[in-house]
Amino acid sequence: MDASDLRIALFSGNYNYVRDGANQALNRLVEYLLRQGAAVRIYSPTVKEPAFPPNGEIVHIPAIPFPGRAEYRAPLMIPASAKRDIRRFDPNIFHVASPEMLGHRAVTLARGMDRPVIASVHTRFETYPRYYGLAFLEPLMLSALRRFYRRCDAIFAPSESMAQLLREQRMNYDVGIWTRGIDRGIFNPDRRDLEWRRSLGIDDDVPVIGFTGRLVMEKGLDVFSDTIDRLERRQVRHKVLVVGEGPARDWFEKRLPNGCFVGFQEGQDLGRAVASMDMLFNPSVTETFGNVTLEAMSVGLPVVAAIATGSQSLVTDGVTGRLVRAGAIAAFGDALAAYCQDPELRERAGRAGMEISMRYGWDEVNQELVDAYLRVIRQRKAGLRHRRSPVP
Repeated sequence: MDASDLRIALFSGNYNYVRDGANQALNRLVEYLLRQGAAVRIYSPTVKEPAFPPNGEIVHIPAIPFPGRAEYRAPLMIPASAKRDIRRFDPNIFHVASPEMLGHRAVTLARGMDRPVIASVHTRFETYPRYYGLAFLEPLMLSALRRFYRRCDAIFAPSESMAQLLREQRMNYDVGIWTRGIDRGIFNPDRRDLEWRRSLGIDDDVPVIGFTGRLVMEKGLDVFSDTIDRLERRQVRHKVLVVGEGPARDWFEKRLPNGCFVGFQEGQDLGRAVASMDMLFNPSVTETFGNVTLEAMSVGLPVVAAIATGSQSLVTDGVTGRLVRAGAIAAFGDALAAYCQDPELRERAGRAGMEISMRYGWDEVNQELVDAYLRVIRQRKAGLRHRRSPVP
């Protein structure tokens, strides 16, 4: 059995109607699978104007706007028409990309059809409540996630640090790695554009502290802005460049009135924006990998990041950047000030990060998941699936 024998039913609550790292990773995976001769069918909510064209054919799953975050959709069930489509397609493996209702229903359907099912883990959902004053819900979230992931044959994290956390949380016996790649045609140091920076009012010799990603509170926007306040009180010369859009943009712009907000960027424009920074500041603890961290390393930037899953697998403290305890404003400020004030330190860390980024290519990392699909199918056929363990 090889890749051309695969028939994959992929379930996602958001395949392409909002642009984020997880969706783009799934779309790259499908493009690679199709090139290898695999058959793929995607089951996801759709919208009239998606964020980007999808790879592969999508079967629409009805959904309602998510309460409080209308840009996301919440599928509640798999309709009978989609179930008939799935049975006609006759997948030999199910892949669920998020632990919401659609994912639960897909796992149940896979069990009824006696098909193996794997789950990819894209974010730390259990941490989200703390950003909305609901931290008391985290234990309940962990319990719900554990029930979901233990129903799968295997689960896949994008970094070793996240995989280790999933093992410690007892999410599943079989925890593998499906990491992320980098498009070096877009993210490379040659994309740096001082003329573009000047058009934003940034002088050539001013160190630029960058932020890249969706502008939502769970990305650590409060920690970012509090740290910038500290640098300004210390009179550390710098400029903030924010790349991205999201519901918290107005809040973020008010907190950083001197920052340059260039909105959503993609393709070569995104590569130019990242390469035109001088360092990346990523205070988030919700990422399981940190695509923006790898992109910054690929263009030769030092990265100051929170000690968290994802960042720990990419950033080598004191070599390619700094890893700082989450929420430690003073320590974040010290790390950023050092890079702002020492160009040689910035350059040395950026070179080291660029060397590490060379290990990541999309085809290579996607082939690792293809190999895992084949392994899980073989194990299911041989009756080797791990038994579900009791929760201590």
